[in-house]
Amino acid sequence: MSISVQASRSPGLTAVEVAERVRDGRCNDVPDRAGRSVTDIVRANVFTRINAILGVLFVLVVSTGSIIDGMFGLLIVANSAIGIVQEVRAKRTLDRLAIVGQARPMVRRGGVAAEIAPHDVVLDDVIELGPGDQIVVDGDVLEATGLDVDESLLTGEADAVHKPVGAPVLSGSYVVAGSGAYRATKVGQDAYAAKLAAEAAKFTLVHSELRSGIDTILKFITWLLFPAGALIIYNQLFASGQSWRPAVNGMVAALVPMVPEGLVLMTSIAFAVGVVRLGKRQCLVQELPSIEGLARVDVVCADKTGTLTENGMRVAEVESLGAADPSAVLAALAADDPRPNASVAAIGEAYPSKPGWACTATAPFTSVKKWSGQSYGEHGNWVLGAPDVLLEPGSETAVRAEQRGATGLRVLLLAASDRPVDAPDAPGRVSPAALVILEQRVRADARATLDYFAGQHVAIKVISGDNAVSVGAVAGSLGIPGGDTPVDARTLPDAIEPLAAAVEAGTTFGRVRPDQKRAMVTALQSRGHTVAMTGDGVNDVLALKDADIGVAMGSGSAATRAVAQIVLLDNKFATLPHVVGEGRRVIGNIERVANLFLTKTVYSVLLAFLIGLCGVGSQLFGFEPVPYPFLPRHVTIAAWFTIGIPAFLLSLAPNNERARSGFVRRVMLLAVPSGLVIGTMTFTSYLIAYAGPDATETERIQAGTSALLTLIIIAIWVLGIVARPFVWWKVALIVGSVLGYVILFTVPFTQHFFALDPSNPALTGAAAGCGLVGIVLVEVGSRITRARLRTG
Repeated sequence: MSISVQASRSPGLTAVEVAERVRDGRCNDVPDRAGRSVTDIVRANVFTRINAILGVLFVLVVSTGSIIDGMFGLLIVANSAIGIVQEVRAKRTLDRLAIVGQARPMVRRGGVAAEIAPHDVVLDDVIELGPGDQIVVDGDVLEATGLDVDESLLTGEADAVHKPVGAPVLSGSYVVAGSGAYRATKVGQDAYAAKLAAEAAKFTLVHSELRSGIDTILKFITWLLFPAGALIIYNQLFASGQSWRPAVNGMVAALVPMVPEGLVLMTSIAFAVGVVRLGKRQCLVQELPSIEGLARVDVVCADKTGTLTENGMRVAEVESLGAADPSAVLAALAADDPRPNASVAAIGEAYPSKPGWACTATAPFTSVKKWSGQSYGEHGNWVLGAPDVLLEPGSETAVRAEQRGATGLRVLLLAASDRPVDAPDAPGRVSPAALVILEQRVRADARATLDYFAGQHVAIKVISGDNAVSVGAVAGSLGIPGGDTPVDARTLPDAIEPLAAAVEAGTTFGRVRPDQKRAMVTALQSRGHTVAMTGDGVNDVLALKDADIGVAMGSGSAATRAVAQIVLLDNKFATLPHVVGEGRRVIGNIERVANLFLTKTVYSVLLAFLIGLCGVGSQLFGFEPVPYPFLPRHVTIAAWFTIGIPAFLLSLAPNNERARSGFVRRVMLLAVPSGLVIGTMTFTSYLIAYAGPDATETERIQAGTSALLTLIIIAIWVLGIVARPFVWWKVALIVGSVLGYVILFTVPFTQHFFALDPSNPALTGAAAGCGLVGIVLVEVGSRITRARLRTG
């Protein structure tokens, strides 16, 4: 690899020049994190379709003079306020964590380089580059030492692009090899980074199976609302012969419960609370659905270095293979590497005394060639890299290196080359000089985390660029099945089908190239797997980008943090089970909540259809029209203790059920039969109690009370089914719901306030009887549904 450098090192801008550019607005004034502002969040939570529907119905009820029947209007305030508070909390959590995890460029000013925040970069700043650095603004290269840049995030092309002095670089790309510096030519909104940040770090609620399922359900409900609403409007305003005030109240009472007003809200709250909870564990969730996505993962591809092992290394031993002492060479290689990786940094700590040789050529380390080198004229050409790459297989030194690597140590070969390291055919013929033995500590939490995934039937694939035997030793020490039989990725096929078969069969892979990591992820996905990829190095970027869920370590390169959906800022692999737990809580609890809301929608639509058909029948066949049994206040209190409060508590409760696909089918299989039973039995109870068009006010109230009692009895039983399996707080929740309704139906003040009259023993008994029949039918339907779901 050739080396190109600027003749003189640019000192960068002076403090005065920086101040001038800031004053003129020539700075990188892009937000630290893209996403909705607080104003956008307020607007999005207030001006919703559901709030619009409820708002119109609220105005209609208020126009009748019955303010009390407009209590459901509080839902508009509650929905908006809760949604705003939770999303703002989540936004602040994400913004705070994003500042910790953001790429911080090394900017040279007045001859001194220091890390600064991206928004502090100004036009003409000189920014230094090294492996793994993300290019934060556009510019032109001033200095380059084997500088290779990956532009795949911009162009989709995986091959690195060599950047000599004068070449342009675009923000959003990242350095894969070499070092250098560039001058910022475009900053702020002019730079490509502004567009990239808007896409890569957005607080979003899209691309989620859970939310897609809810959208599908809501579309279906919308189609039902039109005919049901039309029928009830016709019945109340024309067929029943009521005056306009009770007709409007009945119409509103029928339409309000059809709208699943809290379903989307509860989903947003569950996601947002998950973000806040994970934020307390220093876990940055760059996209909300990734919480759900990781809960659905069935294969985790884990990089060894930095994920299963700690980042830091130390030189355990240097085994000389010749007469000369390798100390001076090792010290020179470490000192002359401007951006050393973990291995070279460890060598530099062990050999800090630089011999003072003049470097004549440089070959930076890349994940593809697996070696780096420096030429020192009369002091020789030296390379440092993987023994199994630099040596002939089966040679005495190669066998010795493999034996040392089999114990889990990292082994590097120091060798002299017969040609300059920047020669096109480098490294040429090498003469082994020493084996450098490095120690890596296995993370203390790695074993427990891997055991957790194994217990959840999530397959683990260890994919590393290190020697296969060394990787196998680490995997074997962690008890990973198949870890003691590692696969050398250089023997893997390129075609997707055979590659997928090989990756499924094996668990531990060494000498994996960056493009192979990406291909292995794609191969697993082709077999129907949901794949998570963890990593911290620049060689993991392609695989992280293509995985269903990318998880980066906070101490990893800026490029890995930019493309990952989840960043573990505390570098703890053990945080992943907590992310899985949050995902399962969201998925499982939203499914419970959806059952409650959709059951209400189904019985409300059915009841409206039945009442409306009676009105149509009265015109066509002479049937007696039946007015809607409830006032708006009735449907409001019916939802209080059967849906509203329980749904909020259930959406935030612990839930470790394994995530499964088929959300819509499962919800509909429970909600539709339950809703049909409630609607039918409520209508039956009302027909038993209805005294005809000439009924007194008291008789009308008693008939409505009987229907409401039947509805509540069955709805509480549905709540009990949804809450299973029972724990003490769920039992307390159901008992509390029952007591709440006992108070509403028995206390004189609440009886009068909510227009309830259960004083007729015959009607109340009939209502209870209809409720018990409904309970039996709902329970039988639930058991049949669960049996069907178990069998497929």
